[in-house]
Amino acid sequence: MGLKKSLTDNYSIKLQARAGNWREAIKIGTDMLIESGAITPAYHDAIISSVEKLGPYICIAPSLALPHARPEDGVVRTAFALVTLETPVYFEGEDEPVDVLITLAGSTSDEHMEGLMEVTQVLDDEDSETGVDLNKLRRCRSVQDVYAVIDEALAEVA
Repeated sequence: MGLKKSLTDNYSIKLQARAGNWREAIKIGTDMLIESGAITPAYHDAIISSVEKLGPYICIAPSLALPHARPEDGVVRTAFALVTLETPVYFEGEDEPVDVLITLAGSTSDEHMEGLMEVTQVLDDEDSETGVDLNKLRRCRSVQDVYAVIDEALAEVA
C-alpha cells in the first residue's frame, strides 16, 4: 500500500501535535493506527519495548524517527501514520531532537521494505547533507498540504 493511500484510508496524519516525551510522540502515531484497525495495541508496546532495549534505532536521520516493529508484533495490515510535533522531543542517546515521526506497520517483511523505500523517496533531498528534507513536512498545516508534498515527491521520482 502506498504512503498517501494509507494516510488517507487510516486518517493517520496529525500535524503540530504536542508530546511531552518520545513515548508520547510514538503513541500519537500508533493510536491513529490502532483506531483504524491497522495494528493492535501490542504493536505500540513492541515499539516502546524495542527502543528501551536497543536504543533509538528508529531515529533514522536528524529530526526524523520511523517508529516500527516486526510484522508479527501486532500488524493487521500495512499502514503508515505521519506526526509532526509542535515542540521536538529527545530520544535517549540522540543529540538531535525529533519533530517528524512516520510510523510504519508492515504486514510482511517485503511490505515493510517497500514502505521504507517510499518514505525515503518522499523525504529525499539531494541538496541536504542528510539527504532528507523535513522542512516540506514541517510547513504542512493541513492534510491536503501533506498530500501535495507526497504527490510532488513521487512525481519527481517517476
